[in-house]
Amino acid sequence: MRESLIWKENYSEVCEGYAETARAIAGFEPVTVIVNPGSEQEAESLCGDFARLVMIPHNDAWIRDNGPTFVWDNEKRLSGISWNFNAWGEKYTPYNLDDAVARRLLAHFHVPCLQAGIVLEGGSIHVDGQGTLLTTEQCLLNPNRNPQLSREQIEEVLKQHLNISKIIWLKRGLFGDETDGHVDNVACFAKPGVVLLQSCHDPEDPNFGITRENLDSLHGASDAMGRSLEVVEIPQPPARLYNGVRLTLSYLNFYFVNGGIVLPVFGGDAAATDRRAKEILRKIFPDRTVAAVDGMKLIKEGGNVHCITQQMPEGN
Repeated sequence: MRESLIWKENYSEVCEGYAETARAIAGFEPVTVIVNPGSEQEAESLCGDFARLVMIPHNDAWIRDNGPTFVWDNEKRLSGISWNFNAWGEKYTPYNLDDAVARRLLAHFHVPCLQAGIVLEGGSIHVDGQGTLLTTEQCLLNPNRNPQLSREQIEEVLKQHLNISKIIWLKRGLFGDETDGHVDNVACFAKPGVVLLQSCHDPEDPNFGITRENLDSLHGASDAMGRSLEVVEIPQPPARLYNGVRLTLSYLNFYFVNGGIVLPVFGGDAAATDRRAKEILRKIFPDRTVAAVDGMKLIKEGGNVHCITQQMPEGN
């Protein structure tokens, strides 16, 4: 285990990346930024003009993973699921504050809290809104999450809390992803029946085999409504190293906003794939505006736009 240091040596760059992302989102919908007590002045200077600040103590800044998953009950009342959080299989310590973020955030907004009782990060699942969930075996079945539970027991918890009836299991996430293969870097639903998949066509790249496996899994799967899946491939950006380690670059780590998509792009030798990703998303989502932000400011810390955001439906 490693000690958790928020943003490490890239502090200023990462703060700029957070502010850039928050500003992009604010062009579409209201933004709340969670701030550690003692950082109010800095947060105000970066985001105060376009975001609401809420003081909630935390160890690290990945709200997709330690924050609540919002759900509606049968009477259309909003609740939030608080999953147990153990810093991606106890890779970092401490994580006690992060484990409490979901509960504290729900209490702040006066939203009922549902305690799920299993370890799970929001970036490890994706749903289509019609009963189907995407995930990876590499993450959810990893013994560093819920070693006491079988696949069937994990499926039962997900079905109970997320109102799903079908789980599509991919084998692995992207090569080198320290989250143990979060699905939000490799595949997501564009809409029911249509899955976006980040693909690799270089046989020398470790992601080539991962892509082949995932394509086979998706082409052989049907969703909760019995439909075969249409798979739309988005080419991966060129490989980048940081301190000798490959970064987990993904165009699928975007955030759906009201009427748009906030998309991380990477520039430089990724200019061609940046353009291609935008073209594909504009074709798939003709009614959405694609707003690009500099993904390099965030990815050195291990995540990107989707990882630092969590959507909250309006009202009860």
